[in-house]
Amino acid sequence: MKFVNTAVLAYCFAAQAIAAPPAKPAAPPRPPASLAIPAVVAPGAPAVLVPGAAPPATTTPTPDVDENAALPPPSSAAQKVYSAAKGDLLQIRMLLKNGRSQSTVGSGFMVGTSNLVLTNYHVVSQMAIDPDVYVGEYIDTDGKSGPVELLAVDVLHDLAVVRINRNGSGFFNIPEKLVKLTQGQYLYSLGNPLDLGFAISEGSYNGIISRSFYDQLMFTGPINSGMSGGPSVTVGGDVAGVNVSKRRDGELISFLVPVRYAQELLKKVQAQAGKPKDFNPLIGEQLLAHQRAMIDRLLDSPLSLKTMGPYQVPVRESEQVRCWGRSNVKAEATFNADTMACAMESAIFVSDSQQTGHVSMTHQYVRSAILDPVRFAVLASTLFKTDNLGSAKDTRLTGPMCTEKFVKTRSLPLRAVTCVRAYRKFAGLYNFTLLTASTDDARATLQSRLDVSGVSYENGLRTTRAFLEALSRGNNK
Repeated sequence: MKFVNTAVLAYCFAAQAIAAPPAKPAAPPRPPASLAIPAVVAPGAPAVLVPGAAPPATTTPTPDVDENAALPPPSSAAQKVYSAAKGDLLQIRMLLKNGRSQSTVGSGFMVGTSNLVLTNYHVVSQMAIDPDVYVGEYIDTDGKSGPVELLAVDVLHDLAVVRINRNGSGFFNIPEKLVKLTQGQYLYSLGNPLDLGFAISEGSYNGIISRSFYDQLMFTGPINSGMSGGPSVTVGGDVAGVNVSKRRDGELISFLVPVRYAQELLKKVQAQAGKPKDFNPLIGEQLLAHQRAMIDRLLDSPLSLKTMGPYQVPVRESEQVRCWGRSNVKAEATFNADTMACAMESAIFVSDSQQTGHVSMTHQYVRSAILDPVRFAVLASTLFKTDNLGSAKDTRLTGPMCTEKFVKTRSLPLRAVTCVRAYRKFAGLYNFTLLTASTDDARATLQSRLDVSGVSYENGLRTTRAFLEALSRGNNK
């Protein structure tokens, strides 16, 4: 039985039918490196070319307009910050060992007067997961370069600490006492956008984002690809956060990792005896810790029930999970289909080919007053394609192990298929997919799907069981 990458799983049913769910505004959340997630992009990602805007309408300039006037200069505060900070600002590159060709680029910054550098995990993820294939290199604002040595990673908050062969000047201050930010306060984000050169971006702090599983700061200002891992500082040089991502579907909506997570990671570096020989077990431990918290939060109370026709379907709407719906009721079709899709707005970046720690659920209620029972059965079977879950080959996962049974909840008979895949590099982690189709009506069917990625086997069973048991039929037939 074929299987598909979990980033696609949540919408396989809907893609088969006329009533597809609407595109999510952001999922998951931190899509770094070379991922191409529609709504959010990490600034370490390759540039995404946007079609050029239409040329302005031809107008006659007024006499007091100087067409050759220079662009407004940056503020004096921004100029002072960049002038003082540039010596401790770095570009971080991942290179293929064979040929030393550039694979990904991001940014980083020196911590105080030490030889330690803070950056994003997704900037150095290739070196962390495949050290036999990739190595790291830094380049400073003077063009000097050298190797980087990976010391620690925090996958859940997208941070990493590397060591280089020079020391900082002490400009970037990570204070013991957290910087107190106020709404609208100016911040200055630094990095190397689009591999074009070092730059500073002026913007403002606008609060803490709670839709991500872990806190992020909203930075209203431009953070472009290549600036991942760079610092965002106050006018005095105190680090407020680390550049991590931006929204593609908004204007100047960017996100920072709060500096308190960087403080915690630096303390771990100071306490550890030496750098880990293999980061994969450490990454696995962090992902296991995340899934425990994620599933506990998901199931800390019974799933909410919503009505679709005569059926009751489970959902979980919260700050981290949002639901969207769509119907083809006005379309000229031989059947009607209503679709509800719920998904977490964030996921954990592991590599440019794998995100995890994500939950999504889809329900589709299909019925027809035109098709006879035989033709409707063919339609329902076509929508429920268990042998066509996708052809994507993900070498980081084992092949799917699937079971199919006819079961009955308290009030609803179902056809149920469960598929499980194991992570090859992270022992104890699995992806679960549960597909169900009701079998109680000759001219209507409820088809549901649950996808849970990056969970323990026990938590995968726990989640699929809770989802399955919540499906039911009401009294209205």
